[in-house]
Amino acid sequence: MLFIALWGVTVIAQNKQVLYGMHEIPQNLMLNPGTKISQKRHYGIPLLSQVHFNLGMSGVSVYDIFGKSDTDINTRIRNKIFELSDKDFFTSTQQLDLINFGWLAKNKLYFSGGIYEEFDFILYFPRDLAILAWEGNRDYLDYEFDLSQVSTTGDLMTVYHFGVNKQITKKLTAGIRAKIYSSMFSYKSTNNSGTFVTRLGDENSENIYEHRLENVNVSVETSGYASLRDVDQASLVTSEVLKRAFFGGNLGVGIDIGATYDITNELAASASVLDFGAIFHTKDVESYRVRSNYTLDGIELIFPPLVDGQGTLPYYDDLEDEVEREVPIDTLNSSYTQLRPMKVNASLGYSFGAPTDGGTDCNCYDMSGGLSRNQAVGLQYYSIFRPKGPQMAGTLFYYRRLFDFLSAKATYTIDSYSSSNVGLGMVVDFGKFNFYVAADNLLSYGNLAKAKSVSLQLGFNIKIARE
Repeated sequence: MLFIALWGVTVIAQNKQVLYGMHEIPQNLMLNPGTKISQKRHYGIPLLSQVHFNLGMSGVSVYDIFGKSDTDINTRIRNKIFELSDKDFFTSTQQLDLINFGWLAKNKLYFSGGIYEEFDFILYFPRDLAILAWEGNRDYLDYEFDLSQVSTTGDLMTVYHFGVNKQITKKLTAGIRAKIYSSMFSYKSTNNSGTFVTRLGDENSENIYEHRLENVNVSVETSGYASLRDVDQASLVTSEVLKRAFFGGNLGVGIDIGATYDITNELAASASVLDFGAIFHTKDVESYRVRSNYTLDGIELIFPPLVDGQGTLPYYDDLEDEVEREVPIDTLNSSYTQLRPMKVNASLGYSFGAPTDGGTDCNCYDMSGGLSRNQAVGLQYYSIFRPKGPQMAGTLFYYRRLFDFLSAKATYTIDSYSSSNVGLGMVVDFGKFNFYVAADNLLSYGNLAKAKSVSLQLGFNIKIARE
């Protein structure tokens, strides 16, 4: 049942490999502050300039459990529990642009800013606890179920950002973006330790088996939760959370940096580091911690059940009282700092084909930089830092400008979810109206239940081209 509960979580990943490097999209600045810019100004359509959903999970798909099969569903669940490791994860990230804008100043600096909402969540699969919940401990004498496998974080926030982009030389464009995070809700439970083990008792034990919690140190830190715990009206909860979105919550700071460099007229490299920062949780903070060593011998049954005229003894009530006494949960109100999951992007692209500038040697703002061509191929790298180490992805891409108003990019990605992730993105410019849409894992669209990740990204902008 634990496995089913974990599996049922909607999960989302952060990699936007289709959009990265597509300079026709103003929101490419959010992936690389040092990208090349083709527009003079841009204005995102409020709530629609960037809508990002990306569903996925490592190690398991819906079809693995519920697909047509001759194998019993309970057997399939059990098999998957044992196939997954504690490095497999369920992750969810959703972003929604509220405001996005930018303009080119007279000093050739391109300023951009805006506000977006973000939800970020990760849960590593606690394999040992899933085995314990599914199998019990009867066949696992002396096996130490590892509590350190419990590792999860979650954040809901509003991000205010402002950046500057500059073409420093004919070959180099660089940029930086400052961010202020306003956290509405946060929790984390990482760096836990301890074991649960069942052993044969010795001559001093009251029962055959002993169940031991050894060197347990488990904690859950929360902010924004305690004040909402006893609120029973959804409207009041929503009102309180929205107040925190406008600098009323716990605040943090961060930066994005990036650059694009034209190695030759045809070869260009780019890189960016996003969300290098932290949130400082000092308001509405409540944490729960368990530190204990405890041995349970079981319940000692007394026969006959009537003692001194009493009825049946309250065995389980006594056991509950004992566990609460020996394994206390401490409630603390100390502040904590939550590092943002830093992301790294990098790419190397080679352009070829017909010049998009009519054959002149101008430094046009396009896919590869330098003498701009209507096609490009290349490699991309992505990583995001998580509690148990970075999660990485590698991408091959092909870019093509089909018409003056239409560009497309196809990608093939290998990541933690799949080794056959094919994506496609398209950008349309009708006059001053800019629209883009991108999706990946297209090979799974015939049967989405088999996909471990599916994404959709789209946006609408008003874009004023350079003269």
